[in-house]
Amino acid sequence: MARPPSRRTAGHGLRLPARAVSEMRAELPEVAEHAVTAIIEEVPSYTDAFSGPMGETIRTAVQLALAGFLSLASGRRGADLRTPAAPSVEGAYQLGRGEARSGRSTDAILAAYRIGARVCWREMSSTAVEAGMDGQTLAAFAELVFAYIDELSAASVAGHDDESATSGRVRQQLLDRVAQRLLDGSPAEAVLEAAVRADWDPPTTLTAVLVPAAQLRPVLGAISPDALRAVDLPGLDDDALVLVPDAHGRRRPGLLRALRDRGAVAGPARPWEQVRASYDRARRARLLGLEVDTETQLPELVLTADPDALADLRARVLAPLADLRPAAAEKLTETLRAWLLHLGRRDDVAAALFVHPQTVRYRMGQLRELYGERLDDPELVLALTLALGVSKTNSK
Repeated sequence: MARPPSRRTAGHGLRLPARAVSEMRAELPEVAEHAVTAIIEEVPSYTDAFSGPMGETIRTAVQLALAGFLSLASGRRGADLRTPAAPSVEGAYQLGRGEARSGRSTDAILAAYRIGARVCWREMSSTAVEAGMDGQTLAAFAELVFAYIDELSAASVAGHDDESATSGRVRQQLLDRVAQRLLDGSPAEAVLEAAVRADWDPPTTLTAVLVPAAQLRPVLGAISPDALRAVDLPGLDDDALVLVPDAHGRRRPGLLRALRDRGAVAGPARPWEQVRASYDRARRARLLGLEVDTETQLPELVLTADPDALADLRARVLAPLADLRPAAAEKLTETLRAWLLHLGRRDDVAAALFVHPQTVRYRMGQLRELYGERLDDPELVLALTLALGVSKTNSK
């Protein structure tokens, strides 16, 4: 039997019968539909994907890919069957971008390609055999078909990656804008508008966390993926600011564990639109050299809220010691502070100061001579407790 007329693709020694190419081309719509049906059945994430405009796009992409291959297989001079033509590559690339926008993974795309290639090859090879293609040519044809599909798969993955990266950058910018609006005193309407544009659902609370920039990545990996980052805030120096959603109540210990040994400081949980208050407290704690949990440092934060007022109060209540030598005044001040904090229990005061109880008795005698009966005045006791409640170093 005479061999039907054929064409040869350059560089591969492959002869495809013209009749086979013609018949495979005529069957493209049906083959593409069969491939789509198999993909729907075998890849769960595609079950509903083909019902709308995206389904038509994918069907068109399948036909375009097959038509591009057959155009090469028909013998275009200088063509390499393993290198898809530009329209096919662009179609595969755009398909990948669309899949990323639809929320499907590259695993789903690659599975669809494998299934589609299997179905297409089964039907195309059957047509090729019926058209008189010999075994050796069929084997070479199979190799080049799957090499061609690999190229298209790579183009779709590249499109998916590019779209994911672009979408991720755009959404991160929108989320950064939400954080900025929350912190810069923008009206509630502006904050809500930014949240809508970023597709960000406001939580019940937000907690401001200051994190050293070098620790930002591990901290973000350990906390809620919905946390907001605030960038380019003045005065942060080497810190980054993270706004953590719904880390209140029983969830706060988990946040604190994630921050442990990271040099971070967490403000209090606040209603999400009032997170600026949490940020302000965390920042003050950072300036005081405090770490991790501001909620355990409330007395010091309260007493240092107005450093000038604290200094004035301290000077006023310690005025009776002003004429003493500095060393003596310092010892009596330490004794008075310990006496107030330990409610006058002499042994406890002595233990705190690492002195003998008799030393405490002697010093308290000196203090009573200097203050007189005023040392029993509740108002003076309150003022002394406030003035001496934090160390002199932190009160500056």
